[in-house]
Amino acid sequence: MRDSSIIDRKPLVRQLGRVPYLSTWQAMQRFTDERTSETPDEIWFLEHDPVFTLGMNADPAHVLVAGNIPVVKVDRGGQVTYHGPGQLVVYPLIDLRRAALGVRDIVTALEQAVILCVARYGIAATTRPKAPGVYVSEAKIASVGIRVRRGASYHGLALNVDMDLEPFQRINPCGYEGLTMTQLSALNGPTDLSCVAADLLTDLTSMLSRDRV
Repeated sequence: MRDSSIIDRKPLVRQLGRVPYLSTWQAMQRFTDERTSETPDEIWFLEHDPVFTLGMNADPAHVLVAGNIPVVKVDRGGQVTYHGPGQLVVYPLIDLRRAALGVRDIVTALEQAVILCVARYGIAATTRPKAPGVYVSEAKIASVGIRVRRGASYHGLALNVDMDLEPFQRINPCGYEGLTMTQLSALNGPTDLSCVAADLLTDLTSMLSRDRV
């Protein structure tokens, strides 16, 4: 029988600031490997130093010209994406079995949280079938890629807020040639990552709670 007091407990939220990618990924793996059925869930908000990341089955040919930006092959799903300063990254470290959530549930919760969040700023966003992430018209504003291990999720969501989008031109974002990327600052949205993080946390918490009912 599941302990309802743990299920109903709100995730611990960590604001990590700007951190390197590799050590953060290793920290997520370590947290997932060491957690027990009693470990509270956590949600990490942060931004990364510039890095391209390739999913487990990603085609390296989608990295066109990496230049001076490192390329890291990681254990999430999806193809290639870029992380850099001015992008809000969210890592939900959730015990999916305990929360009675499936992989599709957590992906949907992340996508819908972004849609609700940007709607606060007068921006209409949508999802696409068979193409995870969040889009405004024909441009992508947020990427989603997770890994589930030992029944728990890590990796997560990257929302473009106010960043240099040029590195996306060096790759086929998420494996799609010519995919246009956009961000909140280009859509008259807020540029303060902490403010966006606060709004997104509210919406993500709501979506996760709704999915647990």
